[in-house]
Amino acid sequence: MQMANARKEYSISDRFFLIIKGIAMGAANKVPGVSGGIVALVGGFYEELIFSLQHLNVKALKLLVTGQYARFWKYTNGSFLLTLFSGIIISFFSVSLILDYGLAFYEAEVLGLFMGMIVTSIYYIREEIKQWDFSSFLSLFLGAAAGLLITFIQPAGENDNYFFVFFCGLISVSGMTLPGLSGSFLLLVLGNYNLLLVETITNLYQTIIQTFQGDFSFLENRQQIRLLKIMGIFTIGSLAGLIFFANLLSFVLKKYHNITIATIIGFIVGTIRIVWPWRIELYKKNEVGDIVYNKIGNAIVINQKFYFPKPENDPIITVLIAILLGSFIIIGLEYYGKKQPK
Repeated sequence: MQMANARKEYSISDRFFLIIKGIAMGAANKVPGVSGGIVALVGGFYEELIFSLQHLNVKALKLLVTGQYARFWKYTNGSFLLTLFSGIIISFFSVSLILDYGLAFYEAEVLGLFMGMIVTSIYYIREEIKQWDFSSFLSLFLGAAAGLLITFIQPAGENDNYFFVFFCGLISVSGMTLPGLSGSFLLLVLGNYNLLLVETITNLYQTIIQTFQGDFSFLENRQQIRLLKIMGIFTIGSLAGLIFFANLLSFVLKKYHNITIATIIGFIVGTIRIVWPWRIELYKKNEVGDIVYNKIGNAIVINQKFYFPKPENDPIITVLIAILLGSFIIIGLEYYGKKQPK
């Protein structure tokens, strides 16, 4: 695997594939246990992403407010960021909806697909460490231990306090910059997965449709306006988190490259149980034992119980095929990345 250390010129075909990678990142960020950062790392644009986000700083703001738009665009690597995030936005209104359907009716196969992608990613990511020493192995172990510990944390209850929503955005976006740390899983642990990645996105989608139809009745709908405010605050928190983690990771990658990559691999290994295909979801229940549903009619998941499959009851062949397909997707991405000019 090769990482880009600086900006590169993108052809039309490169931009097309970058949009596809953005769509893949958006889809990965939606699934608890899967990190969009893995797509960036395997896709060969992880360091360019960190490099570009790092330049969304005070200097960039000064260039923007003083009208030096061309310099601002070049300084922030605007073409790269715009193309990539266009793919991520497209994903939220297309692939994410397909993923919702897949997770509802073919959960084991969808998780198997991502498991195949993650396991194969580990094989390629390890190539970033040219020489393993004691500190690398120790970082690998500590990363795996921390990742495994996170998977056993009991989810909190839903909290729509604006300050907490901002904090959720700040933390959850780490999955885009730190491979192996799933932002959507962190939202699940924080208790706001349904609120921030299901209800608000569905509400925004409905609001956009109403607006195009000339229906502005949502302006008088307190619940709809409340969810739009929550999404806005969550977005602001996510942008702040992107810039913060990008600067942090840029520093540690330069100073402690091997240790950082080894820790990332450990995180991926430690959290991989989250995408184990065979599980039973445990739902929130009220005082009388009835399942509690969110505002759009989905049962609220509070935890998951993992088990080994039984041939007579569980899909095994289809999940194995999905795992192989996930592996081939990563192999294809790696092959394409190696063919690109450095």
